Amino acid sequence: MTNPDTGDSHSVLRVRNLKTYFDTDRGLVKSVDGVSFDIGAGQTLAVVGESGSGKSVTSLSIMGLLDKAHGRVVDGSITFRDKKGSVQDLCKASEASMRKIRGSDISMIFQEPMSSLNPVFTIGDQIAEAIILHQGLSRAAARNGAIEMLRIVGIPAPEKRVDQYPHQMSGGMRQRVMIAMALSCRPTLLIADEPTTALDVTIQAQILDLMKRLQQEIGMSILFITHDLGVVAEVADRVAVMYGGLIVEEGDVVSVLTRPTHPYTIGLLDSVPGTRRRGDSVGARLYAIPGNVPDPRRRTPGCPFAPRCSFAIDACRADLPPLVETGTGQAARCIRWQEAVAS
Repeated sequence: MTNPDTGDSHSVLRVRNLKTYFDTDRGLVKSVDGVSFDIGAGQTLAVVGESGSGKSVTSLSIMGLLDKAHGRVVDGSITFRDKKGSVQDLCKASEASMRKIRGSDISMIFQEPMSSLNPVFTIGDQIAEAIILHQGLSRAAARNGAIEMLRIVGIPAPEKRVDQYPHQMSGGMRQRVMIAMALSCRPTLLIADEPTTALDVTIQAQILDLMKRLQQEIGMSILFITHDLGVVAEVADRVAVMYGGLIVEEGDVVSVLTRPTHPYTIGLLDSVPGTRRRGDSVGARLYAIPGNVPDPRRRTPGCPFAPRCSFAIDACRADLPPLVETGTGQAARCIRWQEAVAS
């Protein structure tokens, strides 16, 4: 496990104690409240958790795409190492610097391509724009680059497709276009925010295989955000489980998915058909974690999962537990993890 204080000096991305808050009419929302993790070169880190756990806000904080009228990073650091080996804290970077980084050194694939692609420009123009901006190529060279990227991501007849508009393509094709756009400048880090959620199972498998193949070819690191544990098993080297704006368990993917130690992770896995530790019976109802996700406007002392946890004691509600090592390369934010594992 990476030391949460020092980290790996060769990490592509090192996030430390990230806190991202939003001002709303109903109060201060602490969406991310002290997140730390590392991503090594060529490594895939999956961040999982329920809706509202802070996964997407973490990615937007890294990209510098927060709504500045309401959201802000109030504490922490985001250290990024670019292609040339230069290191900088993205929290302190100017907007001009972030514009150079976005799309070039760090790219992002969003969940819904129709809301990310401009409907009035051809897909070729949209891919070429990134190539022209970050690589300084001519429009003709950028068009050829766009065609080549469409070919790489498996879109048939790219010479024709390059002149089509987003609405002329299927959902799977549009997602491939988003991947082509994100990878057109060979980024060091790719952030994929639920990139396969809206796709059917067959197309989802094709997209995941494509991302793994391109990762091997380019050597990029990936931050993969999802709520689908099946996808995590397919793509990740390491996994961080988020709950209530915090990472509650972190480790290599095999350890976390086969030997979960935090009660929340155990509950997530028990809610997936065929993975319950106590076994599934025919016709049995799916397990559901009792209670609701905590309101980020009303943070209470102690573990955010304590109100829903059957193992919680008074100490859990008094102070926020630290991440403690629960196995080789695995850690959980829980003082009762041994009882949870033994249950």
